This record gives sequence, structure tokens and C-alpha cells, in this order.
Amino acid sequence: MPTQLQQKTIYALDRTHTTVEFVVRHLMITKVRGRFAAFNGQIELAPGSDLPETITATIDAGSIDTGEAQRDGHLRSADFFEVEKYPELMFESERIDGTPEQFTVDGKLTIHGVTRDVKLSGSFEGRATDPWGGVRVGYAAHGTINRKDFDLTWNTALETGGVVVGDEVRIELNVEAVLDPASGR
Repeated sequence: MPTQLQQKTIYALDRTHTTVEFVVRHLMITKVRGRFAAFNGQIELAPGSDLPETITATIDAGSIDTGEAQRDGHLRSADFFEVEKYPELMFESERIDGTPEQFTVDGKLTIHGVTRDVKLSGSFEGRATDPWGGVRVGYAAHGTINRKDFDLTWNTALETGGVVVGDEVRIELNVEAVLDPASGR
């Protein structure tokens, strides 16, 4: 007797319990942390597995927040994200390998209209049923990109040597996602 194909389970990112953050050097002496407040995405799992099969996300570039309004305005300008022309950052996984405890995600990241390959390291953080009966999963992931690879090249040289903004950007994700009831358990 043929076996019935099991339906994939789809979890939608919970924006109130997920952080999409970055860290970049400033003036070569410290690090500035920022985040994006508006995004959507989903994680697809095979039934009974905690290792993601696919991950997709769309981030509103204009939702950038570094805690300083003037800097955020500059980051939204043509010097950086140029949000009027490129309103979204997008990520789509292409390959996920490893175990739920330690996996790598190879994917395509699009920033400022430029798409590049990226690699993230991830881990499954747990599963819980919330007080309203929703099934939730948690993941953490991080990786590093070079902002110049995405044509984010603005900078100013310092008199003492170095530059205002570092090229290396660390991406840090802490994700909570809720099961789409239509996708099954």
C-alpha cells in the first residue's frame, strides 16, 4: 500500500518575539548595534523534525533602528540602504545541513538590489505550546557579511587612520515562530 506524503509544517515568524539585529564597528573603537523592526518570514519543517528545510524572510529596510534618529535617517538615505528605491531586504535558504543543535544555512541575501550568497550558523532553541494553544519554535542564527559586497560603500576616512564605519557586519537572529494551523502538526 503506498504511503501518503506527510504535509510540511510551516511556522510564521512572530515579530513581537523575534529580533533581526546587526553589529558594525564605528570609528574603529566600538561597535554599534541596530535592528530591523518590520519583517515577515517563515520556516518550513518536515513532520517530526526540528531542522528547518527552508527559511524565507522579507525585511522592511525602512524599519532600521539603531537608537539614534539622525543615524537611522542617514542609513535610509542613498548613502546606504536607499530605501525609496530598495524598500526590502530578502533572504531565501538554498541548503540547510547539520543537526537541530548545530546547523548551517546557505542562502541568498538581497540588500540594496544586490544578491549574494551567505552562510549562517544556527541552532534549535526549543518548542512550546503557548497559553492559547499555539505551537511555537525557537531558533538562533548568526553570520557575517561584508557590506561592500552589497554596494553599501559610503565611508569617511579618519584623521588618525581608519574609517567611520567598518566593512564587516555581524547578523544576529533570535527567532520565535508560530505554527500555521493549516499546515498541520
